[in-house]
Amino acid sequence: MTEPAIIETHDLTRRFGAITAVDRLNLSVPQGEIFGLVGPDGAGKTTTLRMLCGLMEPSAGWARVAGHDVARESRAVKDQIGYMAQRFGLYGDLTVEENMDFYADLFGITGAERRRLTVELLAMTRMEEFRGRQAARLSGGMKQKLALMCTLLHHPRILFLDEPTNGVDPVSRRQFWAILYQLLKDGITIFMTTAYLDEAERCNRVGLMFRGKLIRCAPPEAIKRESGSATLEAAFISRIREAEAAA
Repeated sequence: MTEPAIIETHDLTRRFGAITAVDRLNLSVPQGEIFGLVGPDGAGKTTTLRMLCGLMEPSAGWARVAGHDVARESRAVKDQIGYMAQRFGLYGDLTVEENMDFYADLFGITGAERRRLTVELLAMTRMEEFRGRQAARLSGGMKQKLALMCTLLHHPRILFLDEPTNGVDPVSRRQFWAILYQLLKDGITIFMTTAYLDEAERCNRVGLMFRGKLIRCAPPEAIKRESGSATLEAAFISRIREAEAAA
């Protein structure tokens, strides 16, 4: 049985003056899926993510996230999602635990629930021994784990991750993905952009964006099989060349 769509777009478009960053995007992501959006720099991935999070209004078309229109019900959308931007957005002079307390205050999480969540999230990310370390003194991988913990404090149904492992060492990337798979088992839907095609292969489905358009969306194995390619990278290069030739 197919899960209902928790993310839907119809002709979703965003223009910046004469530039169309996202061009009539039609997409449906079922609940409980890990979906990867890939493409060259400037393809429109981050703009798409920001519109889906209610951080940027579409120029045309619409998007619904967790049953809410992102333009008209952005507050309701934000209550249902967690969003990790590309750049580390936490407070470097605060410790790991102080950052978590700060975000718990923002979400209104107090008392026993706060203590329980702090313990659970620190254990899940194996960050217990670093709870007293200032965020500025964490490695890149640890900073991403801290950002993820703060994002998860309010029990989001959907995680939006914008290149979450960019610049992170291979060991930390593997650890981060182990956490994502656990979240997937817990029923959280994950929508991510990534610059790493080996990560894209871990997704249930991937969408390839090029010059603002979604030019293919399917499971990684299907995309490779269609183009007769041994790797996802070769398959995507083939698709992009086809799109360039048709332009």
